[in-house]
Amino acid sequence: MRLRIQRQHWPFLRGLAGSLVFAAAAAAASAPNENWPQWRGPLQNGVAPEANPPTAWSETNNVKWKVKISGSGSATPIIWDNRVFIQTAVPTGKKVEPKPAEAGGEPPSQGPGGPGGPGGAKGKAGFGPGPKPTEFYQFTVVCLDRQTGKVLWQQVSREEVPHEGYRQGEGSFASASGLTDGRHLYAYFGSRGLYCYDLDGKPLWNQDLGKMRMVMGFGEGSSPTLWHDTLIVNRDNEDDSLIIALDKNTGKVLWKKPREEHTSWSTPLIIERDGKVQAVVTATGKIRSYDPSSGEVLWECPGLTRNVIPCPVADASTVYCMSGFQGNALLAIRLGRTGDLTGSDAIAWNHNKNTPYVPSPLLYGDKLYFFAVNNGVLTCLDTKSGNPLFEAQKLEDLAGVYASPLGAAGKIYLVGRNGVTVVLKQSDKLEILATNRLEEKFDASPAAVGKDLFLRGHDYLYCITEK
Repeated sequence: MRLRIQRQHWPFLRGLAGSLVFAAAAAAASAPNENWPQWRGPLQNGVAPEANPPTAWSETNNVKWKVKISGSGSATPIIWDNRVFIQTAVPTGKKVEPKPAEAGGEPPSQGPGGPGGPGGAKGKAGFGPGPKPTEFYQFTVVCLDRQTGKVLWQQVSREEVPHEGYRQGEGSFASASGLTDGRHLYAYFGSRGLYCYDLDGKPLWNQDLGKMRMVMGFGEGSSPTLWHDTLIVNRDNEDDSLIIALDKNTGKVLWKKPREEHTSWSTPLIIERDGKVQAVVTATGKIRSYDPSSGEVLWECPGLTRNVIPCPVADASTVYCMSGFQGNALLAIRLGRTGDLTGSDAIAWNHNKNTPYVPSPLLYGDKLYFFAVNNGVLTCLDTKSGNPLFEAQKLEDLAGVYASPLGAAGKIYLVGRNGVTVVLKQSDKLEILATNRLEEKFDASPAAVGKDLFLRGHDYLYCITEK
């Protein structure tokens, strides 16, 4: 049968073809590498491979926009095309009376998702948890226009009184970062649940994963990760630690496995090599690699310190795992092995000095950059040998660091808690290109997309762009 098309239909068909070309071009422009879809970026190593943000800025120079964010949080901004997503916890002013200890009850929950969730009020800095919270918070997702900073939509995922506090100045109620696959946004508030929205803010599903009890009331912080249609969440805490996988389309639990671990904050790293996939999770007891389709442990080995926070990073042959609380540890573990790797030649090399407590490392090419504890003291190692290219170099302008380093366009961005960002050249030597100061304090890690750099402070979100 031969299809005949009337001449009067040609303009319509040409228009349709043009629309399809435009849609294909838009889809092509929305590649993960050209966005910041998750914690530590599209490659999970801190590198924005297609970005070229500014080198220099100030409050009066190269600030595209600056927007106040209600509430507080240290979740990294998530960016896809023209949308910027932020998670925050907003105090409502509504309070409940503390319940007697013998009652054993929890303050009530309001809104979707059911009961539960740590977070916290503040106590004395550095001296354990604050008092039990008594105020309702709204655990909120905010979507902003990338060009203007205007709020496009916001959703309150849950409103409740957190069941735990956190140490003053050491965490937040919204520390976990969300992620997007370009069609959905997955907002994770730890004990307050996991929520799925479309990119226009329509709620699709939510899953209450239960409450966690964190060591010393330090607060929560591990972020989810994504492998195809599977969301993977690490829930190490003081009660019944586990790793859990969910269907990203429905929220249905696919599998969950108990973990013999105490509190940690590390986000699972997805590694795909030679047709094989694994999810690597670091913790105090052991580093473990899981099959993301089943939860089976593929390999494991000990070697890190207590209170593991930094997330692992990997190249084509090796995964690098580190921690820096009550000791220092960095293990370079060869990929492709199985079973118990303790004491085997799977450990390519190790480094036991000046490793980070809170910030994760940056893997940029064949160089591994990391801070010492939470200080502005930087080390760079050659990944093949483990030899230092420079070691424990103090950056005088950085007064404390929680944010993880960012790599983009041959530059390294180091953000301090005092509002200073030092920009380095990606080099074997410590070469400072610029020192930038803003009137804010930064704990959240930076993100970069295109020519934009996003810095989330205690009060404001900045979009920095060359003008």
